[in-house]
Amino acid sequence: MEIKTEAGFRAFENKIQEQVLSHRIIRDNAYCQWFADAPLEREHVRFFTQQFAVFSNQFLVAQLHKMINAVDLSQMRAAKEILANEIGCVFQPKQSRSKASIKIKRVASEEVDPELVSTEGSVDGGTFRFEAAHFEWLLRFAKPLDLEFQDLGKRQHGSSSTLFFCDELIRLYGSSDFNISAGASFAVENWAAAGFWKQLIQGLRRFKRNHVPDLSLAFFTWHDKVEDQHKAHTHDELHELYFGDHPFDEDKFIAAGKEMLDGVAVFWDGLHVARVQHLDVALTRHADTTRIPHLNMGQAQYWDNAPPVGTPSQPIDA
Repeated sequence: MEIKTEAGFRAFENKIQEQVLSHRIIRDNAYCQWFADAPLEREHVRFFTQQFAVFSNQFLVAQLHKMINAVDLSQMRAAKEILANEIGCVFQPKQSRSKASIKIKRVASEEVDPELVSTEGSVDGGTFRFEAAHFEWLLRFAKPLDLEFQDLGKRQHGSSSTLFFCDELIRLYGSSDFNISAGASFAVENWAAAGFWKQLIQGLRRFKRNHVPDLSLAFFTWHDKVEDQHKAHTHDELHELYFGDHPFDEDKFIAAGKEMLDGVAVFWDGLHVARVQHLDVALTRHADTTRIPHLNMGQAQYWDNAPPVGTPSQPIDA
């Protein structure tokens, strides 16, 4: 049995830096860069919202797989934390009488404001609220864009690239193979903490100021705060994983991380290609309208003409 050392861990971290964290979708996300600075139009944001809602809602399936396939009770509880919070169980801060916990009690019963919900703590002892579900926050965001419940979150609303990403999350992030699941999780966490939330917020704030003053951005700002906190712990979590009780395969972990980021890239590339090939052209042709009649937001087939950019790596042998 190989003896793990701190020197070995540092060498592994260097491999992670070179082979996973250097992935272009972490370092150079063309769509998010455009989104942050572009003069966004209504249909840009509508299409983005619909595709992001599919990913956000279908993530629940991947998270459920991750919970079921957990390698031990601790991992299962960690997966439950995320799943329960996603569907509406509010994190209970370590100090239960913190300002965050007091604020949440003062919110009107029919609405939970994400800006007032704690971004840390545990769902153990937390309060479940239907309105605290992340998907319901997205519904509030989408309402001023004339997108309703029936327009969001279902697979039939997803483009081929969005659905590919969702399925890769289930296959890799929710894998029953500990090393594949761990590698995919590490990749997802570092992608989420790399700054794309800030780019989306920057673009949406400008869009809100120019077009939709009552647009609620709390879904995005809440997640940005959470990822800032997670970023500070990635080194410690990787160290714990490396020296943990379960057999650790560096190569499989790295391969899974790279393949997961390929899936992430397909999602963002699909949005970028759809924008360039379809939305921008349509907006130019219909510049005098606020809605584009021929863009049916519920027809995923329309966007299949915009194939994913890049070729995903070879599947991992589990």
